[in-house]
Amino acid sequence: MKKIQAPRKVIVESSVAKGELVASLRKNLPGASFETVDRISDAVCCDPEILEVVDFRGRFMKSCPGTRHYHCCGYKILHFGTQCSIGCSYCILQAYLNQPNLRLFGNLGQMFGELSDALAQNRDSLHRIGTGEFTDSLLLDPFTELSRLIVPHFARTPNAVLELKTKTNFVENLSGLDHGGHTIVAWSLNSAQIRKQEEPFAATIAERIEAARFCSGEGYFLAFHFDPIIDHPEWKSGYARTLDRLFAGIDPARIVWISLGAFRFMPELKEIIRLRHPLSRIAYGEFIRGLDGKMRYFRDIRAEFYSFMVERIRRIDPGLCVYLCMENDDIWKQSFGFSPEERGGLSHMLDCAVKNRMHIGPFEPET
Repeated sequence: MKKIQAPRKVIVESSVAKGELVASLRKNLPGASFETVDRISDAVCCDPEILEVVDFRGRFMKSCPGTRHYHCCGYKILHFGTQCSIGCSYCILQAYLNQPNLRLFGNLGQMFGELSDALAQNRDSLHRIGTGEFTDSLLLDPFTELSRLIVPHFARTPNAVLELKTKTNFVENLSGLDHGGHTIVAWSLNSAQIRKQEEPFAATIAERIEAARFCSGEGYFLAFHFDPIIDHPEWKSGYARTLDRLFAGIDPARIVWISLGAFRFMPELKEIIRLRHPLSRIAYGEFIRGLDGKMRYFRDIRAEFYSFMVERIRRIDPGLCVYLCMENDDIWKQSFGFSPEERGGLSHMLDCAVKNRMHIGPFEPET
């Protein structure tokens, strides 16, 4: 993956202009112009060369946006910025966010304070926290160096793990950090065909696996997310090759979990894909509206995806935690032969994966 194009202009709210984040941006973006304003408006035209740094006034800690109709993993989100410029055709952020430019939150002191308060409230439970929900965790890290602050912070929190989710290979800043075994570096993976057609500006599959090897060598644990799995000609051979490449390059013992999720989207995303990605055909498959209002592949298609992937993964490591993202009992039982509730719930399953693979504890997993 080529280095992301450096922003040519950084607009900064005055209240965070002297903060640590802006200092890192000034150091690492010597060719960019910096403009300080009192307040950045949301009503700004999209410009991929502009980066905004705001004084965030909302909550930094959020629960994963699940739904009562499907099993949710109990994940918490550390919200440090919004939007992504990688430009994947299927990206839900295209329909989910009304703020078009890359935006970072400059009041890091408040973010870390809120994080510490949240972790202190329940010291007997494990907290699984990630940063890759509203933006890519490492997309701007070469400029922000945020990982060099947040990873050591989690190393000092015995009851929490951090998951950094990315489609990049921007892992240089993770080298040499005191992570204490509390950070999981995670990659979204797909078949090579889908990577080429639907996420052409992301790192290649080979680059992601090589970045994972680098992180493993630095002592990090890993995770992988096959989400979205997309129906396309010869999908079985495509996903099988990606799995083969993954396990040829990575020791399965370093992998904490692998998630599987079939392509799903809000109905309004279909028109956005048509306009922004006219060559993409991914929104024209066999879909039905799910209980959460999103368009989903027919149940038998999803179950076939999952059963195929689970069987291939189990050949390599029968004990590896594999889970489905936002699916119901019927799909779980058809794909795995059990439902999460029979194993104590999905949150419990993932907590146990952390305990068994990363040896983090003692704690009492939530049930």
